Amino acid sequence: MTTTVPTTTPVATDANRWRALAVLMTATLLDLVDVTIVNIAVPSIRRDLGASASAIQWITGGYALAFAVGLITGGRLGDLYGRKRMFLIGIGGFTLASAVCGFAPDPGLLVVARIVQGAAAALMVPQVLSIIHVTFPGRERGKVFGMFGAMTGLGAISGPILGALLVQWNLFGLEWRPIFLINLPVGLAGLYFGRRYITESKAPRAAGLDLVGVALVTVALLLLLLPLTQGGEAGWPLWAFASILASVPMFVLFLRYERRVSGRGGSPLVELSLFSVKSFSAGIGVQLTYGIVSGMFFLVWTLYMQLGLGWSPIKAGLTGVPFTLAAAVAAGVSVQQLVPRFGRKVLQAGAVAKGLGALAYIWVVAQYGAAASPWHMLVPLVLMGIGMGLIIAPITATVLSEVPRSHSGSASGLINTTNQLGVALGLGLVSVSFFAVLSAETAVGYGTAFANALWWVVGGLALVFLLVFRLPSAPASLETGD
Repeated sequence: MTTTVPTTTPVATDANRWRALAVLMTATLLDLVDVTIVNIAVPSIRRDLGASASAIQWITGGYALAFAVGLITGGRLGDLYGRKRMFLIGIGGFTLASAVCGFAPDPGLLVVARIVQGAAAALMVPQVLSIIHVTFPGRERGKVFGMFGAMTGLGAISGPILGALLVQWNLFGLEWRPIFLINLPVGLAGLYFGRRYITESKAPRAAGLDLVGVALVTVALLLLLLPLTQGGEAGWPLWAFASILASVPMFVLFLRYERRVSGRGGSPLVELSLFSVKSFSAGIGVQLTYGIVSGMFFLVWTLYMQLGLGWSPIKAGLTGVPFTLAAAVAAGVSVQQLVPRFGRKVLQAGAVAKGLGALAYIWVVAQYGAAASPWHMLVPLVLMGIGMGLIIAPITATVLSEVPRSHSGSASGLINTTNQLGVALGLGLVSVSFFAVLSAETAVGYGTAFANALWWVVGGLALVFLLVFRLPSAPASLETGD
């Protein structure tokens, strides 16, 4: 289907919207899994290619950096030139880059391919929320965003499990390479079915791309995110702090330029009018804070189980299954059943549930120490999974609920960028919350560091609880923004 549907046209009668959703969800899972799957394979990659520590750092961090930097631009490109078109270009580039990763003969080519893969994901991912927003009528978006939240939880856990299995099986003697090659059939299927079932849409006024805005925001994000993704491994040298400080005036310059472009009737990269929408501006703040909490927790959790307790990647991954199931169930019911009745209190209940889970985890670490088992972690993980599900699905729906469809790509890019920025900040704080208190590389030492990081998580969730008061108290109407 190649017919372009203006964003003001009702699309409730689109018979292919649920098939299109399956394609979009698959692409979302593809990205989420790829972010986490590589970490498990790092020892195998290093051994097979002789990669240096610096190369390994770029193999894992280069993807995230390119992804985060390109998200705002990727979302805007979808608004201007067609969301379906950008989605297909993104998933095509992602698939091609995955093939190069899988067959890379040396660390240098693998690093380049990973950066290209992240840039392609930055074209693909913002279109997912945009296409959902313009394809589904308001009465169906609650169900869809609930499914989206469940997919997010599934992707966070399934990546390490899948990576561990593929590396351990050593399919055809390829060792780590199948973690990338598995993307090929999935990506090709996404291209075929996406072209067939997704309906094209774009902003009604197809103005040119704000190239100066692209340059300014790219430099600003690089100055901020490069030290956050690489500074910890490098021991936080002076350049890292200088780069973070330099990002502040660059962001100010970007915002002033965007305001000037808007004032003269141009087409800015970021529609600053979005921040006048209360649900959007407040939701962005909540999402940033929650991203910090998530980035911190998932890393220290993995370090505690695999390095502290000495568990295999498979055992650690399977331990997270209750978390995934709880998150999926909570996400499924939150938007459809709870938010219409209780509004923002659902997100606050999620912050409380996850905070209680973190406190329960602290108790488990203190009570059982090196003898802790997956069964001891069941209650904390279920509570934390419920909390995640009650937050991640409603916040997406809340942020987008009152956004005009014509700006859904720009808004989606900002949502994803905010989340990635929060995760990067959380990862950067791991050096302070975890490694700074790691007294000895033993189960006790890792347990102490993990418990300390969990107190940071509790503090972050308390801040999320307070920030939610800035959201509209009444349930956000998903029918708005049309």
